[in-house]
Amino acid sequence: MHNEGAITVITAKRLTLALAAAGAIGGAVGAIAVNHNNAVASSAAVAPATPLVPSAIPAATGTPVNPGAPAPVAAGVVLPDFTALVSRNGPAVVNIRVMGSTKTAMSQQRGRGMPQFDEDDPFFEFFRRFQGPQMPRGQQRDTPVFGAGSGFIISPDGVILTNAHVVRDAKEVTVKLQDRREYRAKVLGSDPKTDVAVLKIDAKNLPVVPIGKSSDLKVGEWVLAIGSPFGLESSVTAGVVSAKGRSLPDDSQVPFIQTDVAVNPGNSGGPLFNTKGEVVGINSQIYSQTGGYMGLSFAIPIDVAYRIKDQIVSTGKVQHAKLGIAIQEVNQGFADSFKLDSPEGALVSNVEKGGSADKAGIKSGDIIRKLNGQPIIASGDLPAMLSVAQPGDKVSLDVWRDGKIVRIDARLANASDKVAQDEREPAAGADQSAKLGLALRPLDPNEKRQSGIASGLVIEDAAGAASNAGVQPGDVLLSVNGRAVNSVEQVRDVVGKASKSVALLIQRGNDRIFIPVRIG
Repeated sequence: MHNEGAITVITAKRLTLALAAAGAIGGAVGAIAVNHNNAVASSAAVAPATPLVPSAIPAATGTPVNPGAPAPVAAGVVLPDFTALVSRNGPAVVNIRVMGSTKTAMSQQRGRGMPQFDEDDPFFEFFRRFQGPQMPRGQQRDTPVFGAGSGFIISPDGVILTNAHVVRDAKEVTVKLQDRREYRAKVLGSDPKTDVAVLKIDAKNLPVVPIGKSSDLKVGEWVLAIGSPFGLESSVTAGVVSAKGRSLPDDSQVPFIQTDVAVNPGNSGGPLFNTKGEVVGINSQIYSQTGGYMGLSFAIPIDVAYRIKDQIVSTGKVQHAKLGIAIQEVNQGFADSFKLDSPEGALVSNVEKGGSADKAGIKSGDIIRKLNGQPIIASGDLPAMLSVAQPGDKVSLDVWRDGKIVRIDARLANASDKVAQDEREPAAGADQSAKLGLALRPLDPNEKRQSGIASGLVIEDAAGAASNAGVQPGDVLLSVNGRAVNSVEQVRDVVGKASKSVALLIQRGNDRIFIPVRIG
């Protein structure tokens, strides 16, 4: 397992998502919706946002419904009217066109529809004359590629927010306004980890969008997206917030806003509005098995995006905080093993040697239940909360250890800082018990030296409960239920005291993971 960024999340069964970049260089299929950090726009630049007037659908009885007041559930369904929002904020949403290039090998440059022959084939010279100029074998040439996306203006002097993947590897970026004016844009900076990019065009007195607070969003609230799906500029789609703080199985640490707003290729980088007309996110990703809209779209909270924007505008680069741990989801098996009342929290499977967590005293087997007083329900909640932190920030962690909560304070490091080569902390574990079905032996000196593991028990065979749980021969057992063990007797002692299941800390290659094994 490689620790990248603040936290690496390991899942027992990897979720298969088609998270396709919309508008990325090369014409990638799919779309990405993202929401970023929210910030309050200047009153001089943004007209005050006014709540939308809801319209009502009368009940089947035909009873009139006052459009200015919420309708009772029995009388009808109240729906928002987005016309004022679109009229007011649509002009600040832009279309982004990108031109880049890719290296293409000579074999890909031959004429279309022509037979393909090796150079030593007798027909090679015959057909070569019909295929145009050839490049020497082994050489490559630049082939233009094009992409498209959306963005929105956040200051009258031409600062624009969009997705990092929209402008990735771009050589030329063109911004087109709703009034059809076009400008060449400069990329001030981008951050692949959060998928946020900041552009600048040379213009004045431009329309801007008001910025809201994504933290104020509620599940079930109406939201609206404006963008250029499939190149169709100024398209409007609406839906509701499906979930907040959603973590996805990729390298990002963004607490995504999930919606059912229709987002498609070209929507990437466009704004997500609340009913007050405030931007609460940047459309960034979709879940799709076809590359098109399937009812699951994800946006970067504007709170996250604005933090990234502020760093890019002021310094030209972005810094991310790092705690220096690898975590896993806490399932019912782990909850039983560690005697938790509910399967919640982030299980620490590895601690970076010399990192923030290590210095603070966090250990493998700890379960982080709260960060700065905020509950950690799913393991993905932890990296999502850390995504808005800065290097040097002090955080307070509530950790479940040995059957009780321990309060630990840690100071976050910079994710870009180099750390010493990870020296696996001494740990051991073993079991010959029929309950687990493991055949074990101690590590020999040569294995310790090559693996960097100070102590542990090699799993020579796995059967029964352990095999069913995913333990494999060749794994090294480090601990049981958080207790480091150096002999079969120690393992039997821990297993004998367990009632339903045990959590085995396993070293597999470079990865260190917990595996719950049910024994009851």
